[in-house]
Amino acid sequence: MKKRKKIIVLFFLLHFVMFSQSKAIVRGREHISIDRNWKFAFGHPSDAKKDFNTGTAYFSYLAKAGFGDGAASANFDDRSWRNLNVPHDWGVEQDFSSKASFSHGFKAIGRNFPNKTIGWYRKKITIPESDLGRRIYIVFDGVFRNSIVWINGHYLGNQDSGYLGFEYDITDYINYGGENSIAVRVDATMEEGWFYEGAGIYRHVWLNKTNNLHVPVNGTFVQTKTKDNATTINASVSVTNEDKMSKSFKILQTVFDASGKKISENTINSCSLKPRETKDFTSDMKVQDAILWSIENPYLYKMVTSIYEEDKLVDNYETTFGIRTIRFDANEGFFLNGKHLKIKGTNNHQDHAGVGAAIPDALQEFRIKTLKSFGSNAYRCSHNPPTPELLDICDRLGMLVIDENRLMGSTQTQLGDVKKLIERDRNHPSIISWSVGNEEWGIENNIVGARIASTMQSYVKSIDSTRYVTAAFSGGIGSDGITTVMDLLGINYIVNKSTDEQHKLFPNQFIWGTEEGSTNATRGEYYRDNKKHIMPAYDKAPSSSFISIEQGWKHYNSRPYLAGMFIWTGFDYRGEPTPFEYPSVGSYFGMVDQCGFYKDTAWYLKAWWQDEPVLHLLPHWNWAGKENQDIEVWAYSNCDEVELFLNKKSLGKKTVEKDGHLGWNVKYNPGTLEAIGYKNGKKNIIDVVKTTGVAASLKLESDKIVLDANKNDVAVIKASTLDKKGLQVPIADDEVTFSITGPAEIIGVGNGNPTSLEPDKFLETITVLNIENLKEKEVESITSLEQTKDNIAIVSWENAFREERDSVFGKKVKAILYRTDFELSSNYKESRITFFYNSLGKQQSIFINGKQIANAIPENKNGDTFVLDKTMLRSGKNTIAILSEPLLKVKPWDVINQNAGSIQILTSAEQYKRKLFNGLAQVIIQTTGEAGEVKLTATSKGLKQAVISIKTIK
Repeated sequence: MKKRKKIIVLFFLLHFVMFSQSKAIVRGREHISIDRNWKFAFGHPSDAKKDFNTGTAYFSYLAKAGFGDGAASANFDDRSWRNLNVPHDWGVEQDFSSKASFSHGFKAIGRNFPNKTIGWYRKKITIPESDLGRRIYIVFDGVFRNSIVWINGHYLGNQDSGYLGFEYDITDYINYGGENSIAVRVDATMEEGWFYEGAGIYRHVWLNKTNNLHVPVNGTFVQTKTKDNATTINASVSVTNEDKMSKSFKILQTVFDASGKKISENTINSCSLKPRETKDFTSDMKVQDAILWSIENPYLYKMVTSIYEEDKLVDNYETTFGIRTIRFDANEGFFLNGKHLKIKGTNNHQDHAGVGAAIPDALQEFRIKTLKSFGSNAYRCSHNPPTPELLDICDRLGMLVIDENRLMGSTQTQLGDVKKLIERDRNHPSIISWSVGNEEWGIENNIVGARIASTMQSYVKSIDSTRYVTAAFSGGIGSDGITTVMDLLGINYIVNKSTDEQHKLFPNQFIWGTEEGSTNATRGEYYRDNKKHIMPAYDKAPSSSFISIEQGWKHYNSRPYLAGMFIWTGFDYRGEPTPFEYPSVGSYFGMVDQCGFYKDTAWYLKAWWQDEPVLHLLPHWNWAGKENQDIEVWAYSNCDEVELFLNKKSLGKKTVEKDGHLGWNVKYNPGTLEAIGYKNGKKNIIDVVKTTGVAASLKLESDKIVLDANKNDVAVIKASTLDKKGLQVPIADDEVTFSITGPAEIIGVGNGNPTSLEPDKFLETITVLNIENLKEKEVESITSLEQTKDNIAIVSWENAFREERDSVFGKKVKAILYRTDFELSSNYKESRITFFYNSLGKQQSIFINGKQIANAIPENKNGDTFVLDKTMLRSGKNTIAILSEPLLKVKPWDVINQNAGSIQILTSAEQYKRKLFNGLAQVIIQTTGEAGEVKLTATSKGLKQAVISIKTIK
């Protein structure tokens, strides 16, 4: 029996040790999202009072460590600020203004709008005492722009660019076992680009925890070489020792296939690092019969780098990668895995209807899938480093990428940014080229530009020789400039240059079109109207300065030496509403609009960029008032021939030109326009366009009907109208209101109209009234209530806190009464009104308009919160009286609180709504973290409502 007990005890001890070791291994590295539960408020670029008096103290945060004041202070009261989650773009939430930036879509932010150009974020986090001895980092994937970060009042640093992520080691500044305050000031006064860039913490924020001996962020580089059926993996890893003692360790690198099966392994023994030292270690591994990453089969492997110190696992670092080969040829273009592949790319900025620059990860996936749906195989990050999740999605879905640097230059600053970009992204198999610059008009045609481009190109190769370096060039072909030095030249717009001439001058240079096309089109419109800012959706160059998409593709597809082209653009975007000005607020360039709804040119590409049968007719066939007038009818198809019918009468069969389109002039009569496509003489595909009736009902369609509740998943929902026969009405413009129930929320709406000035978001409004201009009067005791009544004259009272709150004051003053007032508007009853009070006394009673809301409450370091009963309030002037036993200094340098707090007036948001634009609108919903059923309801006057149900699961 004793022996059995010993065995049981031994078993549990062994289980405990294994569990403890397992737990220790997990805690070796943690990557924790801290996106949720931030506080936000607007500051000011020049008015210190409006900027929460930050940086105005005798010692500033730049003068003494830990002296962050104002909103940077650990103890700052932010309870009245707005609650939100990041990623967050405050730019998209603003109104439109003709005084705002053309390039930023006329959103009222920036230099002309100082009250909305500085944003403050604050967040409290708890770090357990058990983390003492580990390294703790706060990581920002992107903040637009010019951010300053503090932790517990300690200034951590400044990041100018809005596109490169950054991290701070906060190990030494942490209150272990307690609360820690993060403060971030964001200044969006100045633009980096000439396109919509948003404002705020628009990418993810993380807390990284490691042991002192660890792989630093972006510390691995996996390079592969495949010959015949054998692949060599060259794995480089940086290891850093943040300890005060030298470390001896070994490195185990293990490669797993997509199913999780271990397929290769290597150990580097007898490694050592001195204190604060970082070294690179490399090893080679073999993989037989590797599955190559491709567009059709984007197969991914994973390498786990494990650091062992005396057989104790202290760090695990995972690296996802793909095995593939890329090659450019000066005469034959681009090859992926030894097979010729024509690049069919699009340029894209980083914003979407409804959400601006703060694009949820799932919405990024929706966008990449939309581009792939019409045959695009490549994505240019125009013109800045993307969010890391976008590259993860391109890896997973099979989309080639040009990863682009923001600003060309060869100083330590610009080269440092390039290095940061490459080290962050170099393991993504989707990336085939690094772009060092775009249309640098000031230097691209001269010797200075050639020198800078040459330096940048050689510098990139020194970091990563496995990919090609490009620069996007917009000037004319000449003997100077970047065209003379780039291995892979990016051509922007053949309308003003000759690729053939460039190829003759530099026959060994690789060339592709980094920007081409630039057709201006309004989705669903087919006549130009300059007054209404409408561009017809036929693929026609609007002027001699542009070429059509068709002309561009014919040029690049007919020349084998050209690797392919990237159309300007895949998606429409905010800003650059060429050829118009305000009230146009979005671009007209996209193959799809800002929502991702197809324009007709997407069908042209679908016909020639992929292999499935395509036949698409344009325009719609609702032309009341144009009876017997000629309507231009086009067909996009990859069939051999197409025959067109109007109301069953043939209008002729035409042969389809390769990479072309067909056109007819058809006298309008309502009814049915039908096209039949023929392949090898046989009917292959049909497209029908019918005249519809007026809208009778609403319809909702979602890209997903099941969402992952744990991952802030997103559903993209299309709203449209149907006539009585069930046909979608292509000219409907009804305003639709949306309501939602269940564990999700609407995060934005859009309709793809580049002239729409409707809000993208409908948010609660917060007005904060600071309790200021306090007057004070000495009273006998805290029970002296006479002076707390309403409408007491206080003109003769002293301004509060003129006397030092020291022991002398304490001996002569036993109780003190503070009074001030605040103003409420006439519609205050529609709002929730909260008093966030900061203690002015050791104990205090509080009165609003003579009515007591708190009786002898003690000092509260965290403040007290009172939701005010609106029956005791009134429009106009309201009074606050605070009867207190005064706070006193214990030491001469103590700072006594003089801030009584603030009144928050919170007004609920309107329901989300949006007008249909040419029959369509979009609603984006996001999960809130719980499992359940979400119901979105769409209503519009005179139309039958629509309801769609979506499940969220954990």
